[in-house]
Amino acid sequence: MAIVESELDLIAAIYDKVLPAGESWLHEIKEGQVFRILDLEGNQAVDTLFYNAHDPSERYSAVDTIRAQNNLYLTAGSRLLSSEGNTLMTIIADTCGRHDTIGGACSAESNSVRYGIDKKFMHNCRDSFLHALGHCACHMDKRELISNVNFFMNVPVTEDGALTFADGISGSGKYVEMRAEMDVIVLISNCPQLNNPCNAYNPTPVRLLIWN
Repeated sequence: MAIVESELDLIAAIYDKVLPAGESWLHEIKEGQVFRILDLEGNQAVDTLFYNAHDPSERYSAVDTIRAQNNLYLTAGSRLLSSEGNTLMTIIADTCGRHDTIGGACSAESNSVRYGIDKKFMHNCRDSFLHALGHCACHMDKRELISNVNFFMNVPVTEDGALTFADGISGSGKYVEMRAEMDVIVLISNCPQLNNPCNAYNPTPVRLLIWN
């Protein structure tokens, strides 16, 4: 876990958006630009995918990222690797300290299996991802949905290899900031999950900022 604060001035940001809980967001980050996700109220999971903007078949690879860094968690200094072994983003500042790579995104199917059939039609991240892709001109569809990063989410792994969804370690005003190492499409679902502690049972908005 590495806590590194940013030196960037909010006033200098060229993009600044508050994304409500449960909403999706798709945006291109140009090579060299810096992107920040700010947890406004604390303990909000932000499900995020990354793609090469010029060839979306090259996309974030959880397996390659974990293997190259020998670490399940992301923090300052972590490189987010693509399916081709290239660096998509580098985390350059982080005041939370640890982010999940293996918990995945909630879906209608996982909600019904984990929490009961009556939860199947609750708002979920997979549907949020698909909603964003359905309203963009990027010619991407559900085939592009792969294992994602869960920023601010706490998923400890037990000694026997089991996953546990635990209370978050983030807090109001904490953020993660990353530099694009190529032109990157970022796809976010600001998680609406109400059934486990990933959002402290209270989904909240996040703030998204970009600097040149």
